[in-house]
Amino acid sequence: MKKFLFLIFISLSLSLFAQEPSGYYNTAEGKANNALRLSLQNIISSHTNVGYGGLWTVYETSDVTATGKVWDMYSTCTWNIGQKHCGNYSIVCDCINREHSLPKSWWGGSENDMYSDAFHLYPTDGKVNGQRSNFPFGECANGESLGSNALGRLGNSTFSGYSNVGTVFEPDDEYKGDFARSYFYMATCYADKNFASGNGSKVFSYSGSGNPKCNLTAYAVALFLKWGREDLVSQKEIDRNNAIYNHQYNRNPFIDHPELAEHIWGNKKNDVWYANSSSAIDETEVSKFAIYPNPAISELKIIPIAIGTELKENEDVEIFDITGTKINNCQFSILNSQFSINVSDLSSGIYIIKINNFIGKFIKK
Repeated sequence: MKKFLFLIFISLSLSLFAQEPSGYYNTAEGKANNALRLSLQNIISSHTNVGYGGLWTVYETSDVTATGKVWDMYSTCTWNIGQKHCGNYSIVCDCINREHSLPKSWWGGSENDMYSDAFHLYPTDGKVNGQRSNFPFGECANGESLGSNALGRLGNSTFSGYSNVGTVFEPDDEYKGDFARSYFYMATCYADKNFASGNGSKVFSYSGSGNPKCNLTAYAVALFLKWGREDLVSQKEIDRNNAIYNHQYNRNPFIDHPELAEHIWGNKKNDVWYANSSSAIDETEVSKFAIYPNPAISELKIIPIAIGTELKENEDVEIFDITGTKINNCQFSILNSQFSINVSDLSSGIYIIKINNFIGKFIKK
């Protein structure tokens, strides 16, 4: 989970949408479960293959930090654009390469569309990439790290109920949701492919018949839904999604609409999906309010900070958990135009609050 204490921050919408072209997902609306996934496949599978060499060009806009350096999810090393491509390496920070977050050995390594699809290939430190090898992503306790500059660790799976998965690579908390949404994308864009070779069988299943043929295992569904709920879509992912679209001319639907994972694999299965089922608002509306927790972390205060935003007794107030399920056991009160919410009965987690057109987010520790 991204490192917050009881931090309040503002979101643009319940669905955290990015900037997809108008109508991009129209043909997927009104569908559920595998029908929804197959409809999304039809939308995103016909894309431009930039080629394995072309990934370096994509990275110049898709994986760049605010200081103009390469954004590496496997290390804290500093990389200049276009420099230190691997080659050989012996220690962390020697060079950077192109990491198949879904290892190419899981489908045999053919140099096809999957081989150079930027949505699952990231620029990463060569040494840490080598440590990860083709092990599945997972969670481990006391795993091996390659040192202070390395991110992630390798060890035996400790994910509850799925310890038989064996050796796994656990990425840094900051990027777990990124990788989860990459896998949701791969299981959708390539729903007819077989990724279940070797260690891939821990993460993917393949029916060989029917449609779709490819699916995530129970282990992968549980793990990636957890990561996606804990590590929400970041501005980094939104920017990357938009940049890759400019090269491949397709998008990752699970960045544009992260709730899609719940509709296909999670607690909204059997519920039809609509792109605008949540109300989006403009950032200028968000800026009119501030949210503060009290020291006992049992109450939230929403305070208007702009003229004309006084809160009224008849304000329409709703709270949702991160999956979009409405919470009905919170008490609300208004005093001197300050709105207070008692959250003492809420379990730990991420919640979304909606007051008419105002939408914000808070974390209960």
